[in-house]
Amino acid sequence: MSTDDQRSELQNGDANPEPDSDLNTPEHTTIQSTDSVEDNSSPIQSTDNDKSPQVVDPEPATQVSDTQNPIESKDNEQLQKDEGNRTFTMRELLNELKNGDGDQESQVSAGTDAVTPRRSQETTQHTEKNSAAMELINSITGSDEEGRSRQRILTFAAKRYASAIERNPDDYDALYNWALVLQESADNVNSDTSSPSKDALLEEACKKYDEATRLNPTLHDAYYNWAIAISDRAKMRGRTKEAEELWKQATNNYEKAVQLNWNSPQALNNWGLALQELSAIVPAREKQIIVKSAISKFRAAIQLQFDFHRAIYNLGTVLYGLAEDTSRTGGTMGGHDVSPNELYSQSAIYIAAAHALKPNYSVYTSALKLVRSMLPLPYLKVGYLTAPPVGQPIAPHCDWKHTQFVLNHEGLQQIHNGEQRHMVSGSNGRPAIKIDIPDIVSVSACQDLSLPPGPAICIDTIHGPTYLIAESWEYLDTWLDAIRLVYTIFARGKTDVLAGIITG
Repeated sequence: MSTDDQRSELQNGDANPEPDSDLNTPEHTTIQSTDSVEDNSSPIQSTDNDKSPQVVDPEPATQVSDTQNPIESKDNEQLQKDEGNRTFTMRELLNELKNGDGDQESQVSAGTDAVTPRRSQETTQHTEKNSAAMELINSITGSDEEGRSRQRILTFAAKRYASAIERNPDDYDALYNWALVLQESADNVNSDTSSPSKDALLEEACKKYDEATRLNPTLHDAYYNWAIAISDRAKMRGRTKEAEELWKQATNNYEKAVQLNWNSPQALNNWGLALQELSAIVPAREKQIIVKSAISKFRAAIQLQFDFHRAIYNLGTVLYGLAEDTSRTGGTMGGHDVSPNELYSQSAIYIAAAHALKPNYSVYTSALKLVRSMLPLPYLKVGYLTAPPVGQPIAPHCDWKHTQFVLNHEGLQQIHNGEQRHMVSGSNGRPAIKIDIPDIVSVSACQDLSLPPGPAICIDTIHGPTYLIAESWEYLDTWLDAIRLVYTIFARGKTDVLAGIITG
């Protein structure tokens, strides 16, 4: 978690990196994200999710051959000029390097001399900026052969992007790609040597992202990766005023990234993490507002991707922290009657679900040991919902009853007053609502004048819909998430893991 010295040993969901990358690249740029590229030939690989950029080579751009016609038309001549000023793809740069086609320095300078017109004062200023950035990159040495090989490619790429910017200062693709190279180089810094600090490289990457987004304000991936770079800089500064300002900048950039591309669970998850870190620094009077905002970001990420286990786990950690704070102050969340025990129970649901989806993650396993006893075992969730009579989903409001429901790995079941939790549907001769997880088609919030007032849940099944009313909007969100998570765990074939958690 972001507040290790104030809370338990729960850690953020990015503590254990996994192979899939959360760094995005624009669809129109010369670099694509790992998720969309199957070619794994590039040795440049992300080493930590949600933290470092990934520079991967896409399909090469179409090139114009200079040997097609001995006599060039004006159109072909213009194509050659455009070819000289375009941004090289990472695949082209890698292929040149692997094939050993000449000295890197001579290639860069030759390409520049061939196409560069009379340099303006602006171009000269870019050259000076480029020199400072190149000095940083050239000073980096990898700790092993793999690191040195990766840095050699990064340096080669940086020279090409620097050359492209000198030829065309408005090339936002080159600026963005170079920022990625700088950000990746920061992760390749060997702390045991006299190489430049990681912070200097990240700061330079931030400058490139700033320039690129000024030239093209719709580069949502630039805002996303820029926010990651700022977050890394903030982490180096602990809980200081400078760190607070950096976290605020990071959250602003994540917000811009999400506004430009709402369909990004990774950006929402990182936004939530940044807010969680910020909440540990700000004054106490601001903390709860920021924490509630972080909760909404994690929840939004899960709604976009139901099996996004890191966002699921992170939501559990932020709820656990809120339970700790609420327990110390003796209050409730946002003035609503959500007790610390309920918050602890909600936290345990998400952590248990994350563990069920990724049972081999040691961080999730350790956290589950801490919170498992906070679950209403042998159930995942127990609470009250207002329900219609069995078989009458749209009954008169007066016939709806406020009764207890239990949720486990098998389904959701109504428990009548006076019955034991372990009794099955229809015990004591009283019919009860029972929804089996495999029968669920969808779960959603709904509004309908035919339903009693309050936040309503619609659970659509193969047998038809069931409507239920939650006690409050906060409880509605938790019920929706819990039912969806149990279904997602079932759909991923992990029901046995969840059953083991709640039944022991």
